[in-house]
Amino acid sequence: MKNKPDDRTNNAARIQHNITNTIENIHRADEMIEETSDDNMRRTLEEKNKRREEALKGMKSEMKDETIARENGYK
Repeated sequence: MKNKPDDRTNNAARIQHNITNTIENIHRADEMIEETSDDNMRRTLEEKNKRREEALKGMKSEMKDETIARENGYK
């Protein structure tokens, strides 16, 4: 069985898509936090948003690495 070659041509678009979706999810959760009176739900959403913020940092770093790799011809 032959391995597929590393195709990084869509990495930046995929990462950007994930960043956009994560930011949208953060905003939606913030809206729900404002509207809910359930303390448990509020706490759960706040914890999820903290994890999303951490994930965003990683995705932004990955996007920076991908940009550098693209500029260097993926060497």
